Amino acid sequence: MSGNSQFQAAPWSMVTAMQDALPFERAVLDRARLSRDARFDGRFYIGVLSTGIYCRPICPAPAALTRHVRYFATAAAAQEAGLRPCLRCRPESAPGTPAWLGTTAVVRRALRLIEDGALDELSVAEFAARLGLGARQLDRLFARHVGASPLALAQTRRLHFAKHLIDGSDLPLTSIALASGYRSVRRFNDALRGAYGRPPRELRRQRRAAGPQPTAGEVSLTLAYRPPYDWAHLAAFLQVRAVPGVERVEHGEYARLIDAGEGHALIRVRPIPGRDALELRVSGAAPGALLPISTTARRMFDVAADPAQISRDLSTDRHLRTLLERHPGLRIPGAWDPFECAVRAVLGQQVSVSAARTLAERLAERFGRPVASGVPELTRLFPAPQALADGDLSGLGITGARSEALRTLARAVTAGEVDFSTDAESLIRQLTALRGFGAWTAEYVALRALGEPDALPDGDLILRRMAAAAAPPLSARELRERAESWRPWRGYATLQLWCAASDAAARRETR
Repeated sequence: MSGNSQFQAAPWSMVTAMQDALPFERAVLDRARLSRDARFDGRFYIGVLSTGIYCRPICPAPAALTRHVRYFATAAAAQEAGLRPCLRCRPESAPGTPAWLGTTAVVRRALRLIEDGALDELSVAEFAARLGLGARQLDRLFARHVGASPLALAQTRRLHFAKHLIDGSDLPLTSIALASGYRSVRRFNDALRGAYGRPPRELRRQRRAAGPQPTAGEVSLTLAYRPPYDWAHLAAFLQVRAVPGVERVEHGEYARLIDAGEGHALIRVRPIPGRDALELRVSGAAPGALLPISTTARRMFDVAADPAQISRDLSTDRHLRTLLERHPGLRIPGAWDPFECAVRAVLGQQVSVSAARTLAERLAERFGRPVASGVPELTRLFPAPQALADGDLSGLGITGARSEALRTLARAVTAGEVDFSTDAESLIRQLTALRGFGAWTAEYVALRALGEPDALPDGDLILRRMAAAAAPPLSARELRERAESWRPWRGYATLQLWCAASDAAARRETR
């Protein structure tokens, strides 16, 4: 493991407490470390006390002596213990730790809010109050379930993103400091020097010497994942639903226009050949928008999922076991914007996928803001809530009931009555309280907009038919009863069953 500085150990009581949040026993961690098993990448981190460095399980450096090794559930826990990131395996590039594993609902919500930058604006006490807790209670929950404090997670998030921008952009270092959430360049320099043992300028020189230069005016970020990853299925899912003018899927690449706060941006996502990672390229975004864009992309493309554990747990169902063997790397195909997802869910009620796409295209043409993107096929942003709140939807082919449901949704979002930053259970309650929103629509939004792994749109007829594995279809109640054994992965089971239905339809068409 690379490194040459002396480790200043954290208090032993702190290091010991961090071990309690580890997802595996010591023997399993030792085997994963020595075998460099990529399936464990991002699930834990290796601290080497003799060098003061922490690494990913896949680090190519020679294995350290076992007596010098300590394990940590998160990179933030390793940082909090006083360790520095390895410059060889680059822990900031690891797949994210699945936020739902082994945590309570309040910790899951807190993790999501931290990812969205809540602690960039709030104190820990204010953040805890937002969650309905005291600061000390929240710290105890995080120590038990995550192995690091909320503040340490927020600081590590900023630090790792700064390193990503140093490596993957030509942005000035002052812009990187602000984009990463540092309030001054001095704090940015101190944080990078303290974490990596060298100033930002030296880190940038090292990375430029090691690889190709970033494209001018474009930021390139790497989104690592645990294999397998069925990109072909995810891209096909998005392609048949892509709203012309707003997004497109072509030649294995997803591209779309997004609202980037101070303007618009163009994003492109595609697999990196030969690596377990996606490339996110961003053009036109102000530096301050880059961290939220990266966070949203990680969620939309579900890079933090652990397919090995999901498959292991769902394989207890014999029918699902067969499907998992056929499609082992399915990911939740997320949505870029939760409001957009909810709108499109309403448009898709009781109509075909192609019909819903046509309605969304008409809606975007009338209410979406036109922009000049430089890409002829991408010409506008998806409509904002304010544009639909009192919009005239006549002549678009949308029924009166659905038109009213869309306006009701837009007004509720504008008024703050629907909060997409909340947990899945609360969002489902908020949506089903609106006229025109049933359980299917709300669960579908939770699945795709929040990436909720346990969402179950039990009113879906295709899902109920495929879950039965024979006629007649299950009722919604029967499906819920059967799906109890799928928890906490009912969303992934849903994807497997939808995929099986698509496979069956494709076989019929070729006969």
